[in-house]
Amino acid sequence: MSTAVICILLIVICVFGIKSYLKRLTSGCCGSSGEKAVKRIKVKDRDLSHYPHQCILKVDGMSCGNCAIRVENALNAMDGVWARVDLESGEASVYMKQEYGDKALKDAVKACGYTVFRIERVN
Repeated sequence: MSTAVICILLIVICVFGIKSYLKRLTSGCCGSSGEKAVKRIKVKDRDLSHYPHQCILKVDGMSCGNCAIRVENALNAMDGVWARVDLESGEASVYMKQEYGDKALKDAVKACGYTVFRIERVN
């Protein structure tokens, strides 16, 4: 009897797992198949010499290109910030004209649904 219950429980878990996997294949991790691709916010000043402060954010939760663009856009929307996100390493390189505190950077990334779990100051 207990073996049958365990088998049924495992089958139910497998069905939900397969269903979730198939949904991700058809709609992407961000549910982006029904909406247009995320557009990048372009930074006007791309001269790195104008950005004396730099840090690297280790971001958790990014799993596709749209995720990376969302994080990049959230940071680039801040005044005097130019960010570039590397999806493979899960890192955002942030260049700033004036230094922002850790909380401001974490809040910007958190507002778009991701988590910063480490900030390394480069200067």
